[in-house]
Order: sequence, then C-alpha cells, then structure tokens
Amino acid sequence: MATSFCPTTPVRSILQPQQNPPKSLLFLRGSCNGGPDFVKRRLSAYSWSSAVSCSKIANGAAGFCGKPIVLRKLLQRRRGVVRAATIEEIEAQKSLIEKDSKGRMEKTIDTVRSNFNSIRTGRSNPAMLDKIEVEYYGSPVSLKSIAQISTPDASSLLVQPYDKSSLKAIEKAIVGSDLGMTPNNDGEVIRLTLPQLTSERRKEFLKIVAKLAEEGKVALRNIRRDALKACEKLEKEKKLSEDIAKDLSSDLQKLTDEYMKKIDAIYKQKEKELLKV
Repeated sequence: MATSFCPTTPVRSILQPQQNPPKSLLFLRGSCNGGPDFVKRRLSAYSWSSAVSCSKIANGAAGFCGKPIVLRKLLQRRRGVVRAATIEEIEAQKSLIEKDSKGRMEKTIDTVRSNFNSIRTGRSNPAMLDKIEVEYYGSPVSLKSIAQISTPDASSLLVQPYDKSSLKAIEKAIVGSDLGMTPNNDGEVIRLTLPQLTSERRKEFLKIVAKLAEEGKVALRNIRRDALKACEKLEKEKKLSEDIAKDLSSDLQKLTDEYMKKIDAIYKQKEKELLKV
C-alpha cells in the first residue's frame, strides 16, 4: 500500500541547510508500515536552485516528485587585485634607476682618475700623494688631510705638515710607498725630488694604468647589470611596462658606452704623459 502527500509548506523551508558546518546533512523522514525511511543528501557547498513541490513515500522507498531538484556548486575564488602603475610612477621609477646608475658611474670615473694621478710621471703633481696614508696618533689618515702639498717646480714636491710632530710618520709613509722617491726631511718640511723615469719603469707604470682602466670598465658593466636587474624586478611587479623596460635597457647601454669612452680618454692622456720623456 503506497501513501503520498503534498505538504503545503515547501520542502525548501523545511529542509533549510545549516549555515556553518561545511558538511551538513539533509534528512527526509517518513513512515511506511511503521518503519523509518529517509533520504540523505549532502549539502556542503551547494544551494537549491528550485523548490520541491511534494514528496512521496511508497513501499519503503523515499523520493521526490514534482519539479526536479537542481544543485548548483558555489565556488568562491579569491583573486588578487593588481593595480597598474600610473604614467607618473613609471617615469619616476625609470628616472630613479637612470639617476642612480649615472651617479655610480661618475664615482667610478673619479676613482679611475684618482688612481691615475697617484702614478707619477716625469712632471710633479700633488695628486701623486693622494694614496699615501700616515699613521697619525694611532689612526691611518690621508697625507693631504694633515699636510699642505705644493709643487715648487716641475720636478719636485713640498710637503708641509700642520703638526710638525707628524714629520717622522709622514717620512716613513712616503718611504714605504711605491712612488720610488726619497724624502728629504729638514725638520720643518719634506722635499721630494722626482727622478727621471727609466724605460723599464715607464713600461711598469703603463701596465698598471692599463689594468686600472680595465677595472674601471668592469665596474661600469657591473653598474649596468645591477640597473637591468632592478628593471626586470619592476617589470615583474607591473611597475614598468615591457616597452619602457626595453627603452630603459637601451638608455643604460648608451650611458655605459658614454662612460667607457671617458675612461678611454683619461687612459690615453695618462699613457701620453708616461711616454713623454
């Protein structure tokens, strides 16, 4: 014997799923010949798209009649929001990289020029003593910071310390340097006479200058490499477009070539001085 019914209250309201547990269960209970029958439905991550018009229990089997139940899976996906950089921000980033690179390249040129000046030629130059450090009251200091250096003539240097008690320390520092000059300490000042360079000594200096020039070029290439890495990082972060990144790479290459030429120019000038007898 089968029994059927159509409740006035929609099954939707009776079978309202729980809000939270992720694995809620829907039970439909009926009775036929005194035995419980139920239908179990898992509602996790699903919602009803239509209501059930009625239910039927017959011969101990439970089912639904009327409109079919359509289950819809609810997928909630989180998506990160990426804000594109403005034109002003892009130009600011590009300008910052170029400015930093140019500043570092300028310092590289200054270092190369200073190293060249410390190598003596046939003519006296106060910059020849720039690299000399003196032990002054237990601390190493540059010679030019504790003494006045002048060139009385084309072949000599005059070192006048601000503190006469440092004369011995200055003399020791000059003797220990690779300038190849013997200091003359008269108790007041130190005089240095530049000896004529031999051909062997000139060749040695030329090798040193060439090495210093190459080290300067390597430093310029490293600066360009660092700038390109920074550019790639900004491009991945969507702070630079691909076209802007390409333009920046081209500009950095031009900047590097420009400073390479500057190193070549001061190298040729120093080479000319060393070869002049």
